[in-house]
Amino acid sequence: MDQTFVARLRILADAAKYDASCASSGAPKRVAGANGLGSTTGGAICHAYTPDGRCISLLKILMTNYCLYDCAYCINRRSSNVRRARFTVEEVVKLTVAFYKRNCIEGLFLSSGIVRSADHTMEQMMLVARRLRHEENFAGYIHLKAIPEASPWLIEQAGLWADRLSINLELAAERSLERLAPEKNGGSIRAAMGQMHERIAQAQEEKRHFAPAGQSTQMIVGADDATDAAVLGASATLYRAYALKRVYYSAFSPIPEASRALPVKPPPLQRENRLYQADWLLRCYGFTVEEIAAGGEGGMLDLEIDPKLAWALKHRDRFPVDVNRADKEMLLRVPGLGTRAVESILRTRRHRTLRLDDIGRLTSGLKRLLPFLIAADHRPVRLTDRLDLRRRLLQPARQLSLF
Repeated sequence: MDQTFVARLRILADAAKYDASCASSGAPKRVAGANGLGSTTGGAICHAYTPDGRCISLLKILMTNYCLYDCAYCINRRSSNVRRARFTVEEVVKLTVAFYKRNCIEGLFLSSGIVRSADHTMEQMMLVARRLRHEENFAGYIHLKAIPEASPWLIEQAGLWADRLSINLELAAERSLERLAPEKNGGSIRAAMGQMHERIAQAQEEKRHFAPAGQSTQMIVGADDATDAAVLGASATLYRAYALKRVYYSAFSPIPEASRALPVKPPPLQRENRLYQADWLLRCYGFTVEEIAAGGEGGMLDLEIDPKLAWALKHRDRFPVDVNRADKEMLLRVPGLGTRAVESILRTRRHRTLRLDDIGRLTSGLKRLLPFLIAADHRPVRLTDRLDLRRRLLQPARQLSLF
C-alpha cells in the first residue's frame, strides 16, 4: 500500500476514534518484521455489537478531518493545529472493498469534518454508500454520520443506502452548544432528527429499505456544567420524540491548545460508565429520569455504585420483594436481576416455587440481591435495614496477585 495513503489512513482513523458510536478496541502498536506476520498499527478497525449480541468489525474513518467549524471541544476544529488529510469517494470505496475482501471487516462507519459546505460533505458521504451498494454490490453494514445542516434531500438519499444514520447532539444543554459550538444550531439538529424519524417510520410502514437499523446520537459529557440528570433528561426526550436506537455518551477529552471555556481536567471515566448503566434503566427497566437521579446527589449519579443499586438503597421501604409473587415491574428493580433473569423467573414460577439456588443459576449478582429478595428458603431478616448495607455491598478494591 502506498505510504502516503497509509499516512492519510492513519490520520483519519485516529481522528475517528473520538466518535463513540461504536466501541473501539485497543492494542499495543506492533509491526511485523521481514519474516513476521500481522500488525496492529493499521488502526481504523473497531468492534461494534449488534442488538442480538454479535460482535462485528467495522472500518471506522473520517472522509476528512479538515473542518470549517470551530467547535471548542473538537480536536478537528479549524483553529486546531493538527495534520489534515482527506480521502476521495473512490478511495473510501476501494479501501472498504479491500478490507472486506480480506475478511477484516463486516461494515463501514463513516464520518467527516465539514469541507466546502454541509451539502458537499453530505453528498460525498452519500456517494460512498451509493457506490458501495450499486457498483460493488456491497452487502455489509454501513453507518453514516449525517450532517444536520445538509439538505434534507441529501440525508434522505443517504438513508436509502445506509443501515444506520446518526447525528451528534453534541451537548445536552442548548446554551452550552451556543457557547462552545456557536456555528451549530440545536434546532437544526433536532429538525434533522425529526425528519429522519419520519422517513424511517414511513419506510417501516411501507416495508421498504430506509436506514433499517434506525438512528442514534452522541453527547459529550463533562465539557460543560450539565448534570447527569440533565444529560439523561435530554436522552429521554430524544428516545420519546425521535425513537432513537441509542444515545452514546463520550467523556470529554482535553485537547491541545484548548479554549479557556473548557475544563482543564476530563470527568472521571466512571461517569461515562454510570450514564450508560442509567441509559439501560431508562430504555429497558422502566425507570424515569427522576427516579434514577434520586439515587445520587445534586443531579449527579453515584460513582461508587451502579444507579440501580443506588436507587434501591434509597428506597428500602420497597424491599424485600418476593421472587415468587412480585410483579415484573418490581422484579426489574431488584439489584442483580437483569431483564433475561426476570423473564426466566416469570416463566419458571408458573410451574414451581423458586429457591435461592434457582436464582443463583440466573444471575452472577446473587450477593448483591440477597438483601432485596425473598425466596422460598431465604428471607433477609433485618438485612435490608442495616445501616452498613451500602458498605457491605461495595466491591472493595483488590490488588491482583502475582503469578
